[in-house]
Amino acid sequence: MPARHLFRVVDLFCGAGGLSEGFRQAGYQIVAGSDIDPDACATYALNFPEAHAICGDVRNPAIRKKVVAAAASAEIVVGGPPCQAFSQVRNHCRLIDDARNTLYREFVRIVANVEPLAFVMENVPGLDQMGVREQVLEDLAQKGAYRVTAQLVDAADFGVPQTRRRIVFIGLHSSLDFDPPRLAGSGATAAFYLERRGRGSRIRYEVRERESLFCDMAKLQDPANADFVTAEHAIGDLAWLQAGERRESIPIDELPSPLSEYQRRMRKGLEGVISNVSVPRINTDTRLRLAKLPPGGNVHDLPEEMTERYISGELWGQHNGTGRLGRRHFYAYRRLHPGLWSWTLNTKGDSVYHYSELRALSVREFARLQSFPDRFVFATDPRRGPLPGRIDGGAAHSRYRQAGNAVPPLLGCAIATSLHQVLTSQVKAREAA
Repeated sequence: MPARHLFRVVDLFCGAGGLSEGFRQAGYQIVAGSDIDPDACATYALNFPEAHAICGDVRNPAIRKKVVAAAASAEIVVGGPPCQAFSQVRNHCRLIDDARNTLYREFVRIVANVEPLAFVMENVPGLDQMGVREQVLEDLAQKGAYRVTAQLVDAADFGVPQTRRRIVFIGLHSSLDFDPPRLAGSGATAAFYLERRGRGSRIRYEVRERESLFCDMAKLQDPANADFVTAEHAIGDLAWLQAGERRESIPIDELPSPLSEYQRRMRKGLEGVISNVSVPRINTDTRLRLAKLPPGGNVHDLPEEMTERYISGELWGQHNGTGRLGRRHFYAYRRLHPGLWSWTLNTKGDSVYHYSELRALSVREFARLQSFPDRFVFATDPRRGPLPGRIDGGAAHSRYRQAGNAVPPLLGCAIATSLHQVLTSQVKAREAA
């Protein structure tokens, strides 16, 4: 892309930097990222040395001043502010006025203060489901200063090997002559699904094609196709990693050849070592349960005897007094299906298990399912113990949380590319005038 059209971006509530990575891949210049979590800031600083990592609570006047100063030098503001009080609309309380939504208010406030050419705000679908979309559109429009659109999208429709639905708000300053762009994905999530078949010990999951839509199963199964990416096409080259693997990095000459176009693209720019490859240990009970789960299966596919709290006699975790698995375990025994993308990842390393191996995934495999390139390293602040903004759980948990919470970079890149086309058209029109 032409250097003179390298639009500058500031990322609020940036986390590890999924949106920033997507915008960087689309040709933007990343100026700064801000987050309260010192571990996420350490990751951001490591991967975006060209940018200013601002660590602290944006509600703090001193931190806000730094963020506003950075945003004032940028044309684009992006971010995903936590928004907790969706249901308050039922009590006739506007979203922006609720005390629990101060971070959302800060995003709106910063956009109002610096008036960028454009902004992007992403959030969970719950915001849409609770009926507050119109409130958010009104808040972001800033009394007519911006044209704003909202769109519900799924990351798997943009080449991400994971279904991850998000609502995306895109705003363009009213001084521009264009409306915000609409994102056009592949339609993959509407075309394919997993079907449960069989009974008892013969339960299996099959990838099916919806008859009402024109689509091609061959594309989904083709490792050379990077539009529809399955779990196996995303992480199949890392299947040899073992439970209890303690090395955090391994030389790239130990990697097998890429098995898909997606893996080849993820390795682009990788030098020396590949990081975040350690794999958690696994206890005997979990191994026994996984052995009974078909690929794509979950706790509901376990035989009755496998739902007992302790199977092997080894005591682990807190007993719930029932002698059976508790509700909190229902999402802890799920295996990927190799022939379809992953379900939505969360922040815990045991939220998903490998489709063929009896183990959890490494942070690197989480990152692959999120579409982070292999050169992107997840880190933590080297300081030990409690820090302002740090979430308890230790370094390993922090890396899983950072990866699981992130905006998939390929989704960010799709947003950025659509926005770039509009902005460059505007620039060229002004230059021609």
